[in-house]
Amino acid sequence: MGGVLASPGLRPEASGQRRAVVAGVDFGTQSVRVSIVDSVAGVIGFGVAEYPVIRDRRDPDFATQSHDAHMNALVEAMRVALAAANVSGDDIAAIALDTTGSSVVVVGAGLKPLDDYYLWCDHRAAGEAARITDVGNAASLPALRACGGVYSSEWGFAKLLHWLRQNPSRRDEYVTAFEHCDLVAAVLCGIDDPTQASRSVCAMGHKWLWRERDGGLPSEQFLESVDPALKGIRASLAGIYRTSDAIAGHLAPVWAERLGLRAGIPIPVGAFDAHWDAIGAGIAEGDVVNVVGTATCIMAIARATDDIPGLCGIVPGSIHPAYIGIEAGLSATGYLFESIARRANTTVSALARELDGYRAGETGLLRLTWDNGDRTVLVNPLLGGVTLGWNLNHTAADELFAAIEGTAFHTRVILERMSEHGVPIRRVIHAGGIPQKNAMLNQVYANVLNKPVLVPERPITSLGSAIFAFLAAGTFATIEEAQRALCPSYRVVDPQPDAVPVYNRLFALYRRLYFAMGVPGSGPVAIGDVLPELRAVAAGT
Repeated sequence: MGGVLASPGLRPEASGQRRAVVAGVDFGTQSVRVSIVDSVAGVIGFGVAEYPVIRDRRDPDFATQSHDAHMNALVEAMRVALAAANVSGDDIAAIALDTTGSSVVVVGAGLKPLDDYYLWCDHRAAGEAARITDVGNAASLPALRACGGVYSSEWGFAKLLHWLRQNPSRRDEYVTAFEHCDLVAAVLCGIDDPTQASRSVCAMGHKWLWRERDGGLPSEQFLESVDPALKGIRASLAGIYRTSDAIAGHLAPVWAERLGLRAGIPIPVGAFDAHWDAIGAGIAEGDVVNVVGTATCIMAIARATDDIPGLCGIVPGSIHPAYIGIEAGLSATGYLFESIARRANTTVSALARELDGYRAGETGLLRLTWDNGDRTVLVNPLLGGVTLGWNLNHTAADELFAAIEGTAFHTRVILERMSEHGVPIRRVIHAGGIPQKNAMLNQVYANVLNKPVLVPERPITSLGSAIFAFLAAGTFATIEEAQRALCPSYRVVDPQPDAVPVYNRLFALYRRLYFAMGVPGSGPVAIGDVLPELRAVAAGT
């Protein structure tokens, strides 16, 4: 799939710039998108190619992907994008890429994958994550405190330990493990020595307990105390740890030929897709960017902040190299909506058309959206979705609306946690694919958060990648300069005064249940008023 976007014309901010064209690559959960971006005209063409998520019906925690499928899809998407933009590959000045994370691949000699990727939403490593959490807290590990005090089954060390435990006979083949973004950059640069590969501060800081001020990764002694299988793993993760304003290498001739580009163009250090989507959405200090897709990534940047319990990491140099990157999120959003539609034998778009005219709380349902566990702030993959208030008349559209409300309530829990720890939140920006096509979701979030929600006027997927490609090419001097030239304007969704008090009333119930049901060992909590209150809200009383 590809497309051509109409040029918005010469921007005054960019009129004095040396003109250049780059390729921005975004590896999402189910497809890769390549955008061809002109430094003056913006996005001039794009291509998309899909790849499967490999699931196991016997194990809901299983989710993997093939490295070969990713790279073949990149070749196809690049071909389509260049044709759509009507430019020669020789004209591309740089290429930059982001990926999902923590998507982990174990590699052997020559950086050849030994197995499929553990996709970000693979939760098989729950036991390994719990062990890392227990040992880390007992040792007062600073890096664990910086990622909220709980290590997630979605993250790197847990997945690597799971692979090592499941494949003891293959230990001699193991050389190292990579995040998807770092492996793809190394492969495109023709690097086959892991010590010469760049490792993203974004990926390693948020998902692998890497902290520069503490000497990098946790000590060998700590890792061996988690499990003897981790002996020697710290040394195997050697490499060059860099922020995304650094160059990972240059496009190798073999990949230049496959992609139809010019050999030797720069490739900056990669990062996570949601983080660069935040850059493409125009993030600045004081903003929270919700990238709402299959899951939701919630990001902010700050000059200074304390550790925040339950968040996915406080990492200097992530998201924006000059700031501290702050990440949180929901483990399922679009995935959740799709599961509701699938059970009803329909599609999300068909159900969404039925939501016109729904008012706050009218379904009488309260949805705890833990269908894929809780990423933030409980960091508990063992939770499951809960819906309260069912009656005999409820429909799938009612459940979808309640799920949208539930994801908004969960987001409010996270934003309140961030605010409690000094993170300024002046604007909320909605990036990702879902806000572009679901106006109801944007309105519900504005009402629940009681803040205006800013939605970019056009999709920004892979625009962040393009911005870092322009930096690598020397076209723009700073991220802010590139954002002024390339980021779209916003449409503003204001809170509705009649809905805000209704959602404040429901949020009090949600918050009480969220911590009562989601925290192991929580004390007794009175809930006898919940169902009557849901009925009263639905009735408008």
